[in-house]
Amino acid sequence: MKKIVIALGGNALQEAGKPATAEAQLEVVEKTSEYIADIIGEGYKVIIAHGNGPQVGRIVLQNEYATPVSPAMPFDVCGAMSQGYIGYHIQQGLTKVLRSRGNKSEVATVVTQVLVDRNDPKFKNPSKPIGPFYTEEEAKKIADEKGYVMKEDAGRGWRRVVASPMPVEIEELSAVKCLVDNGFVVVTVGGGGIPVIRNDKGELEGTAAVIDKDLASEKLAEDLDADALVILTAVEKVSINYKKPDQKDLDKLTVSEARKYMAEGQFAPGSMLPKVEAAVKFVESKPGRITIITSLDKAVEALDGKAGTTIA
Repeated sequence: MKKIVIALGGNALQEAGKPATAEAQLEVVEKTSEYIADIIGEGYKVIIAHGNGPQVGRIVLQNEYATPVSPAMPFDVCGAMSQGYIGYHIQQGLTKVLRSRGNKSEVATVVTQVLVDRNDPKFKNPSKPIGPFYTEEEAKKIADEKGYVMKEDAGRGWRRVVASPMPVEIEELSAVKCLVDNGFVVVTVGGGGIPVIRNDKGELEGTAAVIDKDLASEKLAEDLDADALVILTAVEKVSINYKKPDQKDLDKLTVSEARKYMAEGQFAPGSMLPKVEAAVKFVESKPGRITIITSLDKAVEALDGKAGTTIA
């Protein structure tokens, strides 16, 4: 049974144009679960990771607006909250679909801390988008009022950005391994994991950041000795010259080609770039490993080599 880590993109949790309610998210997750169940039905051992950009951003906003009546929680705690409720929805949605197919596999979420280096230079250059999209005018007003760093996000609008340090170690890895080895479908490193550092006493301590979920998923896939890393996003294939008249969709991508395109700036930071970075890192970590980048609805076909972009 091949072991794969699936990194779910934002479209797997929230549908564009729909209200950002818990009910709407659960509805989308149930649709997503159909595709994941298809993959499980093909005989793969599946571990699920997911993003949390919009969700943790809304939790932070809720905390800020509620400060007159309840103390705001720090950013790392907001990340833990997002892991909990997204994992809960995936547990509900996927279990429902699996049971409808006669599959008795259990789904479990692990609230996961991921160690980062407190001296990581990325703390000085915030780049990870969180929360809702704004117009440029709205973004500048928020930056002036709250001191947030706001940046344009891949032509989709303006968003708040926070530091995105590199993942160093998954703290609950042994628990995840135990669950996987005993047949559980595990949801872990949600939102890239809760970012923690080691203080001067060697103790874990939360920090205000968002670890990129694709890079955390890559670290997870390496540590679990997975056969493949599957990064699911809004597009079927990786493209060069994206949204230009000469756009070219790629079926296959070698590591050297990926590095060349990254050096040319072909992939948007905070969007496709970390996915390709994660893909390259995983493929290089051990001979025979592959990464697939594709859309949710093409995942099974991509695993059969009939869709998506395969990096090997």
